Amino acid sequence: MDIFSLSERDICTKYITPAIQRAGWQQAQFREEVRLTDGRVMVRGKLAARIKNPDAKGGPKRADYVLYARPDLPIAVIEAKHAGFAVGQGMQQALLYADLLDAPFAISTNGQAFLLHDRTGLTQPAEREIPLDAFPSPDELWSLYQEWKGWTEPHALRLIEQPFHSDGSGKEPRYYQRVAVNRAIEAVAKGQQRVLLVMATGTGKTYTAFQIIWRLWRAKAKKRILFLADRNILVDQTMQQDFAPFGEVMHKVANREVKKNYEIYLALYQAVTGREEWKQIYRQFPADFFDLVVIDECHRGSAADDSAWRDVLDYFSSATHLGLTATPKETKEVSNISYFGDPVYTYSLKQGIEDGFLAPYKVIRIATDVDALGYTPEKGKLDKLGQAVEQRQYNTKDFDRNLVLERRTRLVAGKVWEYLKATDPMAKTIVFCDDQDHAERMRQELVKIIPAAASNRRYVMRITGDDTEGKAQLSYFIDNDEAYPVIATTSKLLTTGVDAKTCKLIVLDQNINSMTEFKQIIGRGTRLREDYQKLYFTIMDFKGATRLFADPDFDGEPVVIYEPKPDDPVVPPEDPNPPDIGEPEPPPYDPGSPGDDETDGGGGGEGRLKYVIDDVNVRVAVERSQYLDADGKLITEDYRVLLKDDIKKALQAEFGSLTEFLRRWNSAERKQAVLEELIKQGVPLDILQQAVPNGAELDAFDLVAHVAFDQEPLTRRERANNVKKRDVFGQYGEQARAVLEALLDKFADHGVQDLEDPKVLELPPFDRLGSKTQIRRGLFGGAAQYTQAVQALERALYDADPEQQSA
Repeated sequence: MDIFSLSERDICTKYITPAIQRAGWQQAQFREEVRLTDGRVMVRGKLAARIKNPDAKGGPKRADYVLYARPDLPIAVIEAKHAGFAVGQGMQQALLYADLLDAPFAISTNGQAFLLHDRTGLTQPAEREIPLDAFPSPDELWSLYQEWKGWTEPHALRLIEQPFHSDGSGKEPRYYQRVAVNRAIEAVAKGQQRVLLVMATGTGKTYTAFQIIWRLWRAKAKKRILFLADRNILVDQTMQQDFAPFGEVMHKVANREVKKNYEIYLALYQAVTGREEWKQIYRQFPADFFDLVVIDECHRGSAADDSAWRDVLDYFSSATHLGLTATPKETKEVSNISYFGDPVYTYSLKQGIEDGFLAPYKVIRIATDVDALGYTPEKGKLDKLGQAVEQRQYNTKDFDRNLVLERRTRLVAGKVWEYLKATDPMAKTIVFCDDQDHAERMRQELVKIIPAAASNRRYVMRITGDDTEGKAQLSYFIDNDEAYPVIATTSKLLTTGVDAKTCKLIVLDQNINSMTEFKQIIGRGTRLREDYQKLYFTIMDFKGATRLFADPDFDGEPVVIYEPKPDDPVVPPEDPNPPDIGEPEPPPYDPGSPGDDETDGGGGGEGRLKYVIDDVNVRVAVERSQYLDADGKLITEDYRVLLKDDIKKALQAEFGSLTEFLRRWNSAERKQAVLEELIKQGVPLDILQQAVPNGAELDAFDLVAHVAFDQEPLTRRERANNVKKRDVFGQYGEQARAVLEALLDKFADHGVQDLEDPKVLELPPFDRLGSKTQIRRGLFGGAAQYTQAVQALERALYDADPEQQSA
């Protein structure tokens, strides 16, 4: 059979696999169609779906072949193409996959020859074409690999060749976990005593740590290991889940007891910091007792030269120290990098989102007028408790710490419920507050405005260190199958160690001045759970904490967020009040301590006066929306919230009369063009929706007609149902009708903009009918005919215009 008539898969079977095997590669040494990533989740309004097309940007990555020098040690990637392509057609793809896998050799083929790229630099030229019958043998590539890595010592090779743990279930490390483990093992094999891994929250640091420890322990390179974590719940989960294979050789340090007959030890890091009796306990171990100390979440002050952590690390100085963190650099002055050195591997949140392993997110940034401008009480102002309020300007850092504006708390609670009501009232939500008192006030305000909270006391719960009942609900909150509590108000308790996989909304009404704490907080939402419809999450920021988004650990490049207005200089000005991120953070919860949330133990704090004012009006000043685009760039949209009268005037100035509005709407080939004009006038769709009580249920057409010209509106659902009652799709085939009916449903859910966006065809349920091109060509006869069908659908939706309704 002519090779040019074969498919790519047939070429692999008939030509490439035999060539590999003839070179001496056994079946166990190579795998075909190796899935590397899952494909990024795309978000369109409230819709979200994973990109499934491997040829699309952000789609799943799959290597045609991965060759292994030793078990779990990728050495080469082969990318195959159709025989009609040049032999090097797949080289760039092969190089990308080789880079992901840390493999030194990338190979491209069309079934007629191989093009081999040697990333080690040991052979010249680096890229050369070789005949089909001259594929390199395992020994050839392994010899080059060893020379490149400098592996000569037998003990190092024994460690490198130690396989990963397998429980027989088929679970395997993801590609980045495999690289992280191999890089750490390689560093230890070379004698490196301090090793740092940077992995974004939600990427499986504990599982990665287990595989590192397992291989070192099984190879007898490290016989006694200490694993330190910062939460009791983390230690317990680790022992029960990832570390379970260690079985009876594993022990948790507790009750101030030292037992020396185990090999794997786990402990709270509070057990070795800050308390003399605990210091005495760790000193009961000989200084050379542990061969390896693993510090989970090692960002918590471990880098400071005078910290108690350093006492522990210095005491066990003969051991190898492995740090795991999502945030290695804490401040300009203090960084974990200064102790551990540069990380041997970094897997960022940006990369996790791009690969489809972590949830993308939206950011809604809201500033009240008092946050934007500050608040200065009039002379002689008394608070709710009759205290004379100190006359000075209060700003965001003061609110809820030194001064409580009850109507500001009410506004925040209202915005939270407004969002949940419009999206998913049962979406797991964490509201981060400044202290326990603030968390309680927020709980009360949410209960007042949420109908479901009146009938179910567990709908909103305060989960803080001083509330026994609230803490008892923590396990239910993080349980994927437990509906309640829905909303948790807290301050510090939920920042780390809480694996809330289905959390969809994170509300920041807390002054956060630590990059570390910020990353830990947003990490509560990064888990992806498609089986629970958790494909993305939203951060609602009331105190400007999202100004800390851009840092090397978060998005992979040093970026400063600066949003100059038209008259502002392009160079960002110096911040007259830089955030104080150098002060030590309060310790997290430990059952042996009186509180976990904050140093003040809850209320106002000893020696700190807190004013409570209930008669100051607070309104939204600015809302800002930010999101990461497909290239990982932070995109910012902001606008000033207007009153309904202001919106009405703006719309009338834009359209003049109802007749003119109808003319422009009906004549627009794309209704989106009208929406874009509204944005230019400072009245985006979100603002229109806020101006009407049920605005989230109305389409842009009805919003404008109602707000500007007092016409009775129809909801999107009512308009869609009116069309369904008429025989609008009679001329189309069955599948084409199914597409149009599904588009009607999309309109009912999100509005006309979804109808006009061709990318909607890439989302469920359309993906069951084929690709976007297949739907437009196969079911409608082409892109032009599909557009005509959509325009006819729009005409049907707006047949009953406001003038006809009023008549």
